Amino acid sequence: MQVNPWALASVALVVVVTFYLGHRTSRFARSTHDFLVARRTVRSRRNAAAIAGEYISAASFLGVAGLVLKEGADALWYPIGFTAGFLALMLFVAGPLRRSGAYTLPDFMEARLSSPGLRTVSTWFVVFIGLLYLLPQLQGAGMAMADVMPAPAWAGSVLVTVVIAYNVIGGGMRAITVVQAFQYWFKLFAIAAPTFVLCAVFVTGGAAGSSLSGTGVSGPAGGLGEPAPPVFSAQTQVSVETDVVLGVAESTRVQVDDGTWTTWQPGREYPVEAPATLTFPEGAPVPTVDPAKSANTDWLLPSPDLEGLLSTYSLLLALFLGTMGLPHVLARFYTNPDGKAARRTTVQVLLLLGLFYLFPVMLGMLSRMFVPELLVTGNTDAAVLALPTGMVPGIGGQILAAVLAAGAFAAFLSTASGLVSSVSGVVATDLMSGKVRDYRLSSFVVAVVGVLLAVLLPVEDLALGVGMSFALAASTFAPLLVLGVWWRRLTWLGAMVGMCTGGGLVLGAVAANVVSVHTGDWAPWLLKQPALVTVPVAFLLTIVVSLATSDRVPDDVGAVMLRLHAPDPLGFMRDRAVQRFGRADERTDPTAPGSQGAPGPGSGPPGAPGSGQQPGRGRHRK
Repeated sequence: MQVNPWALASVALVVVVTFYLGHRTSRFARSTHDFLVARRTVRSRRNAAAIAGEYISAASFLGVAGLVLKEGADALWYPIGFTAGFLALMLFVAGPLRRSGAYTLPDFMEARLSSPGLRTVSTWFVVFIGLLYLLPQLQGAGMAMADVMPAPAWAGSVLVTVVIAYNVIGGGMRAITVVQAFQYWFKLFAIAAPTFVLCAVFVTGGAAGSSLSGTGVSGPAGGLGEPAPPVFSAQTQVSVETDVVLGVAESTRVQVDDGTWTTWQPGREYPVEAPATLTFPEGAPVPTVDPAKSANTDWLLPSPDLEGLLSTYSLLLALFLGTMGLPHVLARFYTNPDGKAARRTTVQVLLLLGLFYLFPVMLGMLSRMFVPELLVTGNTDAAVLALPTGMVPGIGGQILAAVLAAGAFAAFLSTASGLVSSVSGVVATDLMSGKVRDYRLSSFVVAVVGVLLAVLLPVEDLALGVGMSFALAASTFAPLLVLGVWWRRLTWLGAMVGMCTGGGLVLGAVAANVVSVHTGDWAPWLLKQPALVTVPVAFLLTIVVSLATSDRVPDDVGAVMLRLHAPDPLGFMRDRAVQRFGRADERTDPTAPGSQGAPGPGSGPPGAPGSGQQPGRGRHRK
């Protein structure tokens, strides 16, 4: 392959800057509060940029454009759902979650329902969700590294893991907050600037192979408004690196490795075993792994069948409710000073995400006209990185590809950092003693497990893999958060049954999908997008079991609900676990009480753990 030196330099620059910012900020992180919640002093603007920075993952930077290239109108629901999820988070959860004074999501569950058992089960679901979300980030990094230099895919996964592990182990939430805020603005520039340039080149007709016609400018594969499928503008060889099953919308001539020309007919499937080289003559229609979207007329319209409609609704439900259950997103709201700042942060995140998602959609549309060969290999996630050189030959295309590659690596680094930090914080505080050394040890273990899974498991569509993470979050924590914040009659037993049932169904679907990939791809749509069933089942069981066990409603439910909903100036908000971690406003002195998880005698405010009440209850009494 041809090495792009500009891409190598840009990726190296992103890695070095990320390493430097994390190292510089980690010098000020010494106490447990620094590592878990950045001392709860992150203001709304920086926190919004940090949340957007870690939320814009591989699925956003690479996966959305790849799905638009392959699925067309149906893929537009991904950026809409990714953004709309923060609307639900703002309306129902953000403010009360911060007022709870919790340090982690399982900590909030125990504060609301007074159940150590529920806290333990919640901890394991946080680990499952975090690892399931971390997997496509590391795999995407490997894919991006393989596209810009002759290196195996695992090299990119290992590189990203080393950098994030250093930053998280060195400074925790305090260090990655600055890194993620910087990386949002860098990612916005890295995708916006090339998009503007490529759109200008396209509109002016200066792109390679573009032409002017009565319907406007079209690429070498044809225009999007033409009913026929994309075509090859010249005789083209396509290298297939993974096994695929292809279909065509029209009769297509093709030459396989043995040199024999044959004709593929529509309505049939043609398996291709890797490694293989397919040769197509000039003007041949482009085969695809999804024949239903071969023709542009089908690509421009949503799926007309009932199965496609139900799958879309299931996806929207998962994205809309799953955001509030993602541990790395919720962990950032614990860093706000108060509930009002948390809500203001969410509004700003909506604006930042809405701006960003305009650009991958445009890149996906251009990719269908200029790099249609990706539809043959199924490697549509590479569309963002392949498009610049496909449109602009020479050094100009290489520079644009380098900027996009740097943005992609920033996406991997920021999201993976947030995931490792949030999962490590939960493991350290809920399964270990909660000291700084426990946080660092758990960060190392989570990073190692994540990179091993990324190297050993097969790579699927990045956005589809992340979609399953959203389905798991929506089926486990979304019912508990919504009902826990707004319904007084919720019990720990109802929460446990709903969470385990919803989560178990999604994990079963994940396992079935893995088996399906290796045994003929027989899984129906419901196993690929299970939220339409699992989320209502989780909500229903949680409500029914809670009503049946009404005698188990916590005695302090009135005080807890008052703390969640009372305006911040009234002063009901209290930090939990003060006895374990000390007070959040203590100086970062390694000998100060709480700096290593040591108790701070008498440091807790009235009504907080450590002030004479039962640890972990977090009650407030007048």
